[in-house]
Amino acid sequence: MSKGPVIRYAALMAFDELFADRVRCFFVEQGVPFTEKRMMGGLCIMVDEKMCCGILQDKATGEDKLMARVGPEVYEKCLEDPSADYMDFTGRPMTGFLFIQGRGIRSEQQLNHWLQLCLDFNPQAKATKKK
Repeated sequence: MSKGPVIRYAALMAFDELFADRVRCFFVEQGVPFTEKRMMGGLCIMVDEKMCCGILQDKATGEDKLMARVGPEVYEKCLEDPSADYMDFTGRPMTGFLFIQGRGIRSEQQLNHWLQLCLDFNPQAKATKKK
């Protein structure tokens, strides 16, 4: 009795590993300990047990996106950048969270800028309550 085709986990990944490696390198180079969690169809980078940023792929375009947790203080200013968009999973934007489109994360300088904003906010971020 056949169980059907075997689907490898890598074929189901919803983000680009090369992009994930670029993000990992930033945290390693900064000397910041981090963990990774697969969630929301992508990869979440956790610093001090709090969501710092995330990596996903736009389902419509296949383009990589950075989910940036920049906090409410710089949120509006960040939205002035043409590569920044509201993060909207639930039908309404989540203040302090942004999606950074591919054109805003192509160079290491661009990516590092956004990741540094995430890291700067992390000490003020609230951790998710443990169940």
